[in-house]
Amino acid sequence: MSDDRQGRGISRRHFFFGTLLAGVIPRAGFGSVPSLQALGFQSPNEKLNIAGIGSGGRAMSVLGGCDSENIVALADVDWARGAEGFKRWEKATRYKDFRQMLDKQGKSIDAVTIAIPDHMHATAAIAAMQLGKHVYVEKPLTRTAWEARLLADGAAKYKVATQMGNQGYSHEATRVAAEIIWSGEIGNVTEVHAFRGRAGWPQGMTTLPAPTKVPDTLDWDLWLGGAQWREYTTGDDAYRQKFNEQQYGFYMPFNWRGFFDFGTSLIGDWGIHILGPANWGLQLGSPVSVECTKLGEGQSPYTFPTGGVALKWEFAARGSMPPVTIYWSDTGEVYVPPGMTPEQARQIPGTGPTIANAAGAGGGGRGRGGAAPAGPGGAPPDGAAAQGGRGGRGGGRGAGGGQAAQAGAPAAPPNIGYNQVFVGSKGYLGTSGRGEGVGLLPGERWADYQLPPQLLTRSPGHQRDWIRACKGGAPACSNFSIAGPYTEWMVLGAVAARFPGEKLLWDPKKLEFTNKKDADKFVKPAYRKGWEIKL
Repeated sequence: MSDDRQGRGISRRHFFFGTLLAGVIPRAGFGSVPSLQALGFQSPNEKLNIAGIGSGGRAMSVLGGCDSENIVALADVDWARGAEGFKRWEKATRYKDFRQMLDKQGKSIDAVTIAIPDHMHATAAIAAMQLGKHVYVEKPLTRTAWEARLLADGAAKYKVATQMGNQGYSHEATRVAAEIIWSGEIGNVTEVHAFRGRAGWPQGMTTLPAPTKVPDTLDWDLWLGGAQWREYTTGDDAYRQKFNEQQYGFYMPFNWRGFFDFGTSLIGDWGIHILGPANWGLQLGSPVSVECTKLGEGQSPYTFPTGGVALKWEFAARGSMPPVTIYWSDTGEVYVPPGMTPEQARQIPGTGPTIANAAGAGGGGRGRGGAAPAGPGGAPPDGAAAQGGRGGRGGGRGAGGGQAAQAGAPAAPPNIGYNQVFVGSKGYLGTSGRGEGVGLLPGERWADYQLPPQLLTRSPGHQRDWIRACKGGAPACSNFSIAGPYTEWMVLGAVAARFPGEKLLWDPKKLEFTNKKDADKFVKPAYRKGWEIKL
């Protein structure tokens, strides 16, 4: 490594692992991996047989990113919701129960995509991995920390190619953000502030409406899976009048995200995106503590609060990096660096380095860093791979709006052009979207900035990165050895939301809190009989 790189703060360890693991092709080519040869793959030109668990909604984008391969089977518990996928991939065999699909077609399936509610991610992924199938699982990887650890261990045990669907890890700007941090441009990072508007779906329900008839197209028992039994309902007039929402239903097709038993609200929906550059660039690992510092109005025994949550994770020193505190808020608050106005923070149009794909969700084109203030992406050089991909849907459903707009919404927060700000000893760095944008703050500092040396290889696309790994290429950039630990610390925030104002001390080796035993019951799900999972 050159003296220039060392002078810019890049350690030998950063440079070596960043280069080694950033999507390098095996010397003998994609078909050189023994497990792939056993499957009959000798070339990246040969197509995988992919099965989808989840056929409608988000699954359309996930499967669409795999259109270069053969989509041979689809499973969806709701055939009305899955109809769009069934129509697009009309030759694929259809199932309601993914277990039947794996049982009947398992021998001819090479890989599986999983885009279903969070509480069933781990169950479906373990079932597929145990059969030797490569898996792609939408973000967040799992609903609980125990499940995230299980999937990381499972991927290692079964030696399959894996990827979490946090598309920001594939973006150019995410890699640039990491490289700027490693260059020493902003010095030692001791704080990171990430923020998002309030959830757009209804939350804060204090009662459960009376049961309603289950649609003929839906297998409600399968939809619940390992979750404890509850009656199906579409809500009632009081619910619809209060929340003025009908497109989300009560649990389905999307409002499950706000329920403790099924999702992790915006923490898992957008936090896992936005904080990606922090996880990657700062190599975060496991926290020493997590705390809910603010709980918004509209608290509920069933869901996250209407007004959102503010969280704080504390991480010890990592190598040469000092301790760092990570802040998250989906209460509508925005972090503006002290002594800086929002206008000063934003980039100056037409100035600064050009960042590929900065304005979009991946794919082609070029744009300026820093674009829209919204979601995220990331991983660390010790496991980096490549991606650039079809980022999927933007802010839409995760974006703030819905409820806030109806119950006396607060004034619009200032727009600083970013939704994550790194606080360093020498300055500030911002990222935006899922990691699609990056820049130094204030904007005038970015205007004349020259990017540091490129250390990480760039992505072929998020799903394509996984497909390449399935065919014997380098591990995907958000494979479970990276996505598991990342998800593990993120979803601890969902546990902290149940204990506002209490600092929970975390023991990663034992997967438990050392000072709050009552919180441990939320680290691992209590599975319904017959749905238990293990390696």
